[in-house]
Amino acid sequence: MLKSVAAIIFVASSVSALAQTTPEGLWRNVDDKTGEAKAEIRIRDIGGGVLHGALEKRLAKDAKPDEVCNECSDDRKGKPILGLEIIRGAKKADGKDVWEGGKILDPENGRNYTLRMTPIEGGKKLEVRGSIGPFGRTQTWVRIQ
Repeated sequence: MLKSVAAIIFVASSVSALAQTTPEGLWRNVDDKTGEAKAEIRIRDIGGGVLHGALEKRLAKDAKPDEVCNECSDDRKGKPILGLEIIRGAKKADGKDVWEGGKILDPENGRNYTLRMTPIEGGKKLEVRGSIGPFGRTQTWVRIQ
């Protein structure tokens, strides 16, 4: 009996640890220029291991609650920034703790960038890289949930 309880605890803790090493969850990003918290983004598996993420909460002091993505050039044009899907189509790379192949949208300029997400520090942080060709930038997001 004691062995089976220990086994259940071990499996439960293993599953919990595994869940933390994925990009799924709620993340906070910061402004590259000011270092202030900018937004919270929720990343979800929409099925088949494909991850999408939406801007769940705006934290910037100058954020307007009714602002829309005027710069977007696809189906997100004119949509409210709050709730906007900014991550689309990321999949786990074979044999790696890296999610790529998707796109990330910068709602401030309407550009879509090639996406690469890598959980670091045991899943407490997420390196998010958006690039066009060899040019890009990497942000480190902090896990909230």
